[in-house]
Amino acid sequence: MAVFGNLVRDHLVQVEKHNADALNNVADLFLGSVRAGGLVLTGGAGHSLAVVAETFYRAGGLACVYPLYHPQIQPLHGARASTSAERITGLAGEVFSKVELSGHDVLVVFSTSGVNPYPVELAIAAQNADMPVVAVTSSAANAVAPRRSDTTLAENAAIVLDTLVAPGDSSYPPEAPVTSALSTVANAFLWGEILARLVDKAAAAGVEIPLWRSSNVPGGDEANQRYLDLYGTRVPQL
Repeated sequence: MAVFGNLVRDHLVQVEKHNADALNNVADLFLGSVRAGGLVLTGGAGHSLAVVAETFYRAGGLACVYPLYHPQIQPLHGARASTSAERITGLAGEVFSKVELSGHDVLVVFSTSGVNPYPVELAIAAQNADMPVVAVTSSAANAVAPRRSDTTLAENAAIVLDTLVAPGDSSYPPEAPVTSALSTVANAFLWGEILARLVDKAAAAGVEIPLWRSSNVPGGDEANQRYLDLYGTRVPQL
């Protein structure tokens, strides 16, 4: 299995190198939002919800995250139905309309193909609200995916992070991939990169970043209560 491990490591090296400038730009965007008291909205459908969960209420994670979610787009609530739901026009607008915007918020949308109405319309809704959009997607997957919207996620984003995932997502065996999807690994890696760069930039600027502590370490619950009080009324999922 060293072959797969090497494959993943090599892929992440390329992802980091390819997105270096964009990652710094996203970290700057986040820093400005945090300074102004904004929220970071995160959204996606299907298996992209795995990384949306990673962004929210996570030990070491950003406390000012608002996860955008609807049960219809979650495979655990019905796998085939979730595939159909992310192709429904209007669902994203319904989800987005429930957020109380501050004027300093940022939206991050995760979608490997970037073509289905749900992620595309999330980005459009944010644009219409003058909110900057970060797309985390795969240009290679997008290039061959069937068009289901007039535009793509990347076309509606201020900053694009490319996961460099191949069409179909599988990565192993390298010569004819049939398994071991890379999108979740790449998405989580890019999110971790953003947080690391954000913390470094905040330290240099003398800004405190609201970060969750683990609830399973001494003092964790007490430390987290501060952010539950601060964001609890603005992020109903808390």
